[in-house]
Amino acid sequence: MIIKNEKDVTRAVLEVMERTTDPRLRKIMIALIEHLHGFIRDVELTEKEFRAATELLNDIGQQKTDTHNEMVLMAGSLGVSSLVCLLNNGNNGQTETSQSMLGPFWRLNSPSTENGESIVRSETPGARIFVDLCYVDTEGSPLEGVEVDVWHASTVGLYESQDPTQSDMNLRGKLTTDETGRVWFSSIKPSGYPIPTDGIVGKLLAAQNRHPFRPAHFHALAFKEGFKTLISQIFSDDDEKLDTDAQFGVTEALIARYERHEETHSVDPLIDVPWYTLDCTLIMEHGESELPQPPIK
Repeated sequence: MIIKNEKDVTRAVLEVMERTTDPRLRKIMIALIEHLHGFIRDVELTEKEFRAATELLNDIGQQKTDTHNEMVLMAGSLGVSSLVCLLNNGNNGQTETSQSMLGPFWRLNSPSTENGESIVRSETPGARIFVDLCYVDTEGSPLEGVEVDVWHASTVGLYESQDPTQSDMNLRGKLTTDETGRVWFSSIKPSGYPIPTDGIVGKLLAAQNRHPFRPAHFHALAFKEGFKTLISQIFSDDDEKLDTDAQFGVTEALIARYERHEETHSVDPLIDVPWYTLDCTLIMEHGESELPQPPIK
């Protein structure tokens, strides 16, 4: 099509998109062009702003390293990660779900950990916590043999991949549920932390007068054949930033009670008080079993 005016541009591009062979890709590309061209018209995007936008996208790609994924961080900061998650789980967004976004810090090959062991692998300050997770299906039956990958940040607000003072794979572990559907382990109580702000995401937050903090949480990725891989971020109910998560990831179903104990621990009296316990039941839906692509190495 020879372009005569700005409306012809959209018509010409849509005509080409219609020729896409794969029906799902065709639907996505047609909707993308309609929304993208509509957005450009709505905001009356200038040439200078367009050039700046392309540079930002280039910068986001160049900021990806083995230990950092700026694009995943941006997707969370725009609420895209949470929206995609909730639209695809919990009866297509109609009911509560134990599913949440993966986040930018999951790694493959966490150390195999026996139930009851600690995932603290180097000296890490913080109150001791004993976590008990129970996995059930949608009918409430316990699921045996679920592989559960757990990971969280230290009390200084860094994952071990960001912090050379921590041992490799500190605060990470892979456990397997027993016949009751449970895994249990000890660690240090997670704390809230700021997301990295030295890239494009940091500039966005500053421009919007937003804080960079995520409320305290730990991650659990559960895998079992015949079930949809369940990725959960389990949040501490006493964190003051639950309502203002920089990544829009807090859902009501995944706010858990971290029970505080002031008495001496019955098994290990050398544990400092206070110490904490956390019990949480997570529901896995039947579906395709596949692991996501790790955002970092």
